[in-house]
Amino acid sequence: MSMVKEAVDVEVPVHTAYNQWTQFEEFPHFMEGVEEVRQLDERHNHWTTKVSGVKREFDTEIVDQLPDERITWRTTTGDTKQKGTVSFQRLDDTRTRVELVMDVEPTGVAEKTGDMLGVIDRRVKGDMQRFKEYIEGRGGESGAWRGRIRPGE
Repeated sequence: MSMVKEAVDVEVPVHTAYNQWTQFEEFPHFMEGVEEVRQLDERHNHWTTKVSGVKREFDTEIVDQLPDERITWRTTTGDTKQKGTVSFQRLDDTRTRVELVMDVEPTGVAEKTGDMLGVIDRRVKGDMQRFKEYIEGRGGESGAWRGRIRPGE
């Protein structure tokens, strides 16, 4: 697995950044290659991606979610293997650091080659920058889910 780590400081309060991130179906607005995310229930999402012409579908499960602090997930089905955590750190009343740490196991020749060339790192860096522009441009979140999911539940 390859580890990707990227952080961005956003000019919104921590609850605004966190609330927007819980709106998984909005991810295609700022994540390159994500065509659709369908939220199936509080824990599960179905993703459709297209990267370098390769279309993939997979499901993820949220394994830990603590409002205004973190969301941790893992894939459960499909060819895509990944797990990660996005964390939210209050910098002051109007600024938040959003950090994404993700382990990705590239599958297929295109993904493995792309990983060796740093494509995954660049994509995540771009996605985080686009999230910053998206949330700051909106001025507020498009929705929120404030529930708690504990590991092992």
